Amino acid sequence: MNIKNRLILMSFLQFFIWGAWLITVGNYWFATKQWSGAEFGAIFSTLGLSSIIMPALTGIIADKWINAEKLYGILHIMGGLILCYLPQAATPSSFFWIIFMAMLCYMPTIALSNSIAYTILKNNNFDVVKVFPPIRVWGTIGFIAAMWMTNLSGNKASANMFYISAAASIVLGIYSFLLPKCPPQKLIVENASLVQKLGLDAFKLFGTYKIALFLAFSMLLGAALQLTNMYGDAFLSDFSKVPQYADSFVVKYSTIIMSISQISETLFILAIPFFLKRFGIKQVMLISMAAWVLRFGLFAFGDPSGGLWMIIMSCIVYGMAFDFFNISGSLFVETTTDPKIRSSAQGLFMMMTNGFGAILGSSISGYIIDTYFTTGNVKDWHSIWLCFAIYALIIAVAFAIFFKHKHNADEVQNVSH
Repeated sequence: MNIKNRLILMSFLQFFIWGAWLITVGNYWFATKQWSGAEFGAIFSTLGLSSIIMPALTGIIADKWINAEKLYGILHIMGGLILCYLPQAATPSSFFWIIFMAMLCYMPTIALSNSIAYTILKNNNFDVVKVFPPIRVWGTIGFIAAMWMTNLSGNKASANMFYISAAASIVLGIYSFLLPKCPPQKLIVENASLVQKLGLDAFKLFGTYKIALFLAFSMLLGAALQLTNMYGDAFLSDFSKVPQYADSFVVKYSTIIMSISQISETLFILAIPFFLKRFGIKQVMLISMAAWVLRFGLFAFGDPSGGLWMIIMSCIVYGMAFDFFNISGSLFVETTTDPKIRSSAQGLFMMMTNGFGAILGSSISGYIIDTYFTTGNVKDWHSIWLCFAIYALIIAVAFAIFFKHKHNADEVQNVSH
């Protein structure tokens, strides 16, 4: 197997592990366990907590002491073993702590997989900018494949989704030790301060008004990023409680319907350079925010019969909502920060969106849904999605008014996916 195919397999399994349970865990939580929504929000906060705690620590370990591919393999094997134990959780509290430990192992592997791919491609004289995107897209394909497997095997509300994920994780962990060696690339300077070692010097960016404002909006929008991952599949499956929809395609194959979002994501990536060149970073980010309003609003009014087109359209605009913000935001950081702290600044951007933003969104949404939009075991999904749409609209309007950034066509030349 050549180098590119070996990395394609790594990328495929990396996100297959996540796709096997991330979208469908809501069905397991609400339908199978019948636990509350407030506690469910805490489950998705583990992704944010892990994103804050682990990537910097594992980055230091890979930089200084251990080959990246070996650390990657160890984390996946540990994470897989922990996932095997997850179905034994009998209470929301025990479920939280087990999945938190699994995410402490999984979340840093996302960054490590990119680092490993870059290192191997460079060592084999490949053009990373040209070769990496077609490899990375197989990660999204892996995510979609796992969603389809979970749904078509009848496990979208079953504990088996965690066993599927665990098996893939352990296989990838073992496979990692067969990858080309990725030894520490740069030793940390011995007299560097702890703050510098952890990349925390990037926090001085909060002293710049424009960047601080951008990071604040990143956190607020980051709160919306996981909402449809948390509740989308459970929302579609809940149509089974309405007699005329109980046997509909949407209810039976809700996870496959949700996978349209990931398919859309792969397609919108191709459109990003055009939009950035034509409209600039701020406008592309505004387009993303408008797409989030549509994502939630279309779900609010969609149903499995006459409103099916709204559900499908919501899944299609997800690709624009997700990709346009993440890539244009990353480009803004790339073009406005000091090269000396650029990597740390990118980490800070991800921390604000996938870390603090995810925690904010998961915890507050769980409380709001449980307190205001749930009666017994019945959720008022129309009002829930409408509430989310209004939230996204407020962020979009505030961003348009307060965030000032002049379009510069040269910015686009620096973008790489």
